[in-house]
Amino acid sequence: MNKMLGFIGNGNMGRAMMGGIIKARLFKPENIIVSDINEKSLKEVKEEHGVKTTVDNKDVAKEADIIILSVKPNLYPLIISGIKDSVKEDVIIITIAAGKCIEDTEKQFGRDIKVVRVMPNTPALVGEGMSALCPSKSVTEEELKLIVDMFESFGEAEIVDEYLMDAVTSVSGSSPAYVYIFIEAMADAAVLDGLPRDKAYKMAAQAVLGSAKMVLETGMHPGALKDMVSSPGGTTIEAVATLEEKGFRDAIISAMKACTKKSKEMSK
Repeated sequence: MNKMLGFIGNGNMGRAMMGGIIKARLFKPENIIVSDINEKSLKEVKEEHGVKTTVDNKDVAKEADIIILSVKPNLYPLIISGIKDSVKEDVIIITIAAGKCIEDTEKQFGRDIKVVRVMPNTPALVGEGMSALCPSKSVTEEELKLIVDMFESFGEAEIVDEYLMDAVTSVSGSSPAYVYIFIEAMADAAVLDGLPRDKAYKMAAQAVLGSAKMVLETGMHPGALKDMVSSPGGTTIEAVATLEEKGFRDAIISAMKACTKKSKEMSK
């Protein structure tokens, strides 16, 4: 692989992605260049991964064949305006910000540019990310395969149509936050019943992890898996009935609809 991969921004998400990509040997460290205004952060990533670093985004723009814009959504216009005249003609731009559609990115660059819009999530930090990808029409199958491989190096990846990206934001991009609240609430209840806090968090988190693996690895419907745990007249069905009574399912659906709506508003 002689292509250069560039990261503009050196936050936690970018570094998680970088670690997975290097571990999978998709790019050698010397073929990765990272820019950031934080020199301390750049020193750390250079020591950790052996990549090239710079404080000038234009250095990344001039060298990289694929550029990941790993910055906050509100910084995209500023960053793009600073690099649009320096990027290579055939560069691929990867965006990972909510609400940043392909057309908007193309307009900011002022030309027909190759763009892959991606919605990753924070479990990428532990190699269990879920990313949805949508390429612009000019991205070739070979190029898209490489980018899918990149995102699968720290989790799972799926290609979706762009009109579904707002739904993706709610079901995987933002959903870790819902799961953390669920884990915290379960642990609080366990502590209320006398379980030590550290054990409560461990048991609640492991239950969520194990349940998720059951869904992914068995291929069974979540409802069927729920029924396997719910014995007639038992403790589990008592808890399930209470969740339904309190509107647990409706609260989740309503929250996700609100998330999708906000994502659509940001796209405008």
